[in-house]
Amino acid sequence: MQPKISAFFKRQAPGPDSSSGDEAHRQGLGVTEAKRPKNCEDGKVLNKKRNYAQFHLELGQPNFLLHMCSVCGMMYARGNDDDEKVHKAFHKNYFDGVPFKGWRNETVVARSEGGDRIILATDENSCARNIKVQEVIKVVQKELGFGEGQLLHKLCKVYLFISSQRIVGCLVVEPIKTAHKVIPSSTAENCSDLPVDRIESSKVNHTLEFGKISFKREVLKRHDHADKNKEEYRDPGAIICEEEAVPALCGFRAIWVVPSRRRKRVGSQLMDAARKSFLEGETLSISQCAFSPPTSSGKALARTYGKTSAFLVYKDQDV
Repeated sequence: MQPKISAFFKRQAPGPDSSSGDEAHRQGLGVTEAKRPKNCEDGKVLNKKRNYAQFHLELGQPNFLLHMCSVCGMMYARGNDDDEKVHKAFHKNYFDGVPFKGWRNETVVARSEGGDRIILATDENSCARNIKVQEVIKVVQKELGFGEGQLLHKLCKVYLFISSQRIVGCLVVEPIKTAHKVIPSSTAENCSDLPVDRIESSKVNHTLEFGKISFKREVLKRHDHADKNKEEYRDPGAIICEEEAVPALCGFRAIWVVPSRRRKRVGSQLMDAARKSFLEGETLSISQCAFSPPTSSGKALARTYGKTSAFLVYKDQDV
C-alpha cells in the first residue's frame, strides 16, 4: 500500500545527537555563529550573531548601479537624490548653456538685434571671471576630446556667445604663422550634399476605386547605397593637405555650441567677431584664418563658413 504524502512531513523523535546536529545545520546556513571562548588564538572577540541582507540581484547586466544619459553622457545613479540633482544641473548646462549673469566692464565685440552679444574674455586677474571661463573650458574640453589643461595657453583668446543669461557658444583662437590647404576629394565635393538614402517616386499609377470614390496611391522606392565601392556617399575620416605651407594669422583652436543652439549660425557669428577683433584695427579675411584638425561636424562647419572644401588647417607646431 502506498503511504500518504502527510507521512513524509511527520516530525520524528529527536535522537541523542539531534541537538548537536541542528546546531551544526544552523551554522552551515549562516543563521547563527557558534559561541567561542573569549580567549581566542588571535585575541579578538567575534560577534555572537551575524546579520545578512541582500539589496540587489546582480545577473551580469551592464551599468548595474550607474546609468548613462544619452544626451549629456553623464553617469549617475537613478533613484539617488544627490545624483539626480547633480545630473539635472549638468544636463541643463550642457544642453542650454552655462549660466552667466554678466561681468563689469565687459569687452563686447558684437551684438545682435535679439539682444545676444559676443564678449572677449580678457585676462584681468579677476577670480570670478577666471572661474567662469574655466567652467566653460571644462565643458569644451570634454565635448571635443581635449585632455585636462590642454586647450588654453597664454596666447589664446576666448570668445563667448551670451544669450538669455547663458553661455551658448565658445571660440578659442590663437596666433599662427602658417597653415596647409586641404585637398578636396572630387567625389566627396560633388556628392557632399547628397543624402545617404534617396527616395524616388514611382511613375506607375496605382488607383483604388470603391464605387464612385477613388484613391490614388503613390509608391516610394528607397534606394540604399550600401555598396562599398561607392565612396562618394562616405565622409572620409582622414584629411589630406598640401605639403606647401601658406601664410595664416588666426587659428580657430576650438569651437563649441550647445546642442539647443546648433545650426543657428552661432559658430559663424563667433568666427566673424574673432576675425574683426583678433588684430586691433584690422579685419582678417577668411583666407587668413585656419582650423585645427576638425571633427566630422567641424569639417562641415569649415566648408560652410569658408564656402569651399579647400579650407586651411594648421598644427600645433606651426604656432
